Parts: sequence; C-alpha cells; structure tokens
Amino acid sequence: MRDQAEGGAGGDDVPGVSAAPPLSGVYEYAFPAIRGVQAGRVYFVSMCPLKLLAKMFVWDDDDLPVQLRAQRTLNKGRIPEISRYIEENITSYTFSAITASVDASVRFVPAQAAEANSGLGTLRIPMDGRFVINDGQHRRAAIEQALRTNPELGDETIAVVFFLDKGLERCQQMFADLNRHAVRPSPSIGVLYDHRDPLAAVTREVAEQSPILRGVVEHASTSLAKASRRMFTLSAVHGAHKALFAGVTKLDQPQMTDAAMGMWDALNDQFPEWAMIRAKKIHAPEVRREFIHTHGIVLTALGRICNTLLVDEVPLALWPQRLEALSQLDWSRTNTALWEGRALVGGTVTKASSNIMLTTAALRSHLGMTLSAEEQKAEDNRKAQA
Repeated sequence: MRDQAEGGAGGDDVPGVSAAPPLSGVYEYAFPAIRGVQAGRVYFVSMCPLKLLAKMFVWDDDDLPVQLRAQRTLNKGRIPEISRYIEENITSYTFSAITASVDASVRFVPAQAAEANSGLGTLRIPMDGRFVINDGQHRRAAIEQALRTNPELGDETIAVVFFLDKGLERCQQMFADLNRHAVRPSPSIGVLYDHRDPLAAVTREVAEQSPILRGVVEHASTSLAKASRRMFTLSAVHGAHKALFAGVTKLDQPQMTDAAMGMWDALNDQFPEWAMIRAKKIHAPEVRREFIHTHGIVLTALGRICNTLLVDEVPLALWPQRLEALSQLDWSRTNTALWEGRALVGGTVTKASSNIMLTTAALRSHLGMTLSAEEQKAEDNRKAQA
C-alpha cells in the first residue's frame, strides 16, 4: 500500500518521521495533527495558538543574501495594515493557513481511538528544531504585533501546514510553487464582496438602485470585454465614489448614498449616449470604442469635480446646472488636441495618477473652476515638457 510505503500511520519508514518514544532530556512541542501525503511527501496539518506562533516562527533571514533565503524580504510596511485589520475585526477576522518547513526529526504518534488510516494523531517536534515559513511570514509578524495590544488573542488559533525540511533548495521551490498561481481577486470582486467598508456598501447599493447604473455595471471584472453590453465596471464606479468622498467625513452611509445617487443623476444629463445605451438605441461597445466618458479615468475625474461641489455644500438639485458645460465637450477619442497626453497616451486610455490629474484639470478649466494644487502642478509639468 502507498500509505505504508510512506511510513504508515506512524511514519516509521519516512526519513525524519518516527513513532518511537522521545530521547531522554528532549523537550517537544505537541500538536494535535492530521497526517497526509502530497507528491509522495509526508506533511501534517495542525492548529497553533497565536501566542505560540510568534515564539516558534522567528524571522532571522534579514542579513542573508537573497539567494540564501527561503522567503522574500519581510516588507515591514505591510505589517501595521494587517495588524490593524485584526484589531478592527476582533470577532470576524479571517486568516488562511501558514505553511512551514520543519528542520528536525519529528515524531507522529497515532491517536489510539482513531480509525485505521485516518491520519489523526499527535505531531511532536523537538523545541530546538528550526521552522522556516514558506508562506505567511507577514501574517505571523502582524499577529505578533496585534498580541502586544490584545494579548487575549493569544489563545485563538491558526492552521499550520508542516512539511519536513529538505534543504534550502526545496524550501525555495516550495515558496515559488505556493505563489506561482496566486492571483488577487479583481478590484470589482473586492468591492462586491467587502462588507466591512461603508463606501463599498454605498457603491453596491448605488449600482443596484440607481436608474442610471442599474443593469449596465459589470460586477466581476475590472475590464470590459470588447463585446460586453455593460457600460461601466464596478471598480470604476467605486473609484468615482472614492474621489467624490475624498476628505469628506461628516456624512453617514445613507447620506453618502444620496450624494452618490445625485452625482450620477447630474452626470447622466451631460452624456446622451448613456441614456441611448440603456434604451438599446446604441451598443455599449460602440460608445466605449468612440468616446472616453465611460472609462474609469473620466469617472474618477468627474468624481473629483463633484467632490468640490460636495465640499462647497452646493445643493444636489443645482449639480446638473453646475455641470451643464460638460455636455458641450467633444468626448470622442478623435479629439486628440484635448485628450492626448491627458486621458489618452498614444490613443490608448490610461489611468496613471498624472493622467487623472491632467484630465481633471481640463474639466475644471472648461467648467471655470479653480484647479487644485496637484492639478496645477500636473498642468505646469505638461507645459514644461511640451
């Protein structure tokens, strides 16, 4: 049987795994664990108390050359963000398992009451063994920081997958393999599934309830396929909302929803093509191909414009009038005299921060509004490079 070839339930035939009693004077960590086999190699899954995690897995590779490390350099800038996530969501935070290699002769003692070949037992690791984190070093460091202010978290647990250390090359390969297929979810999915962020909730509600947006927003992808019948992506709508509420702290969520709904109502009056798409008088791919006003960069710029109206406490009923001049702009891609170097680079829509500033500056100038310091700086740099 394959399981026997891998050492059976106790691991007797696996180098580094023993079912024998401990040597005299050897102190061990004892983990309730499940034994498994992957790619012909034994591994173990267990639960580790958070207070023990910080003590066992010590980061000490900072001074080693990168080719001698088993992990990437610890990015200390990420740690406060992850730690803050824990502290702000004490009753609902979620972490995936940490993966570690163990450089020690471990013992696996099958549970007496367990069913045959169940893999249940106790993993015993000498306390002088060395642990190398293959995936999760930032989580470990953030947990350690969170424990300083919330020591009561120490009795909570995180899943740990233990592999037997087969040397530096194997550890480096494990790191590469674990991250080979890691793909971050699209920003649109992030907004759709984020139930902690009030602004994400506003974006979801507006996308579902606004007659301007309902049915024309792509919720899953960050970009639209050429033949897509959608007009905007959810991430682009969210970007417009982030710009709209930048620096605004006095509104509650219902008030934010009302302001966002009012913004889309006011903007809709300036772009007749939007209504034509909803009425199916024109196809969305055709509008996206010929005009730039459905693209994320323009929506963010429009959000920045409306942010000024919001901060200046202009009543929502007056926003259509204040934005009316936008309908007089030539929004076509062929208007390179205005859009090239701003919303377009080489004829392609781009959303670099400098391009957002330049696009917003063009809209403000057209509306007779004062440019912000950032926008003025971007304009001055553009003129200097001309």
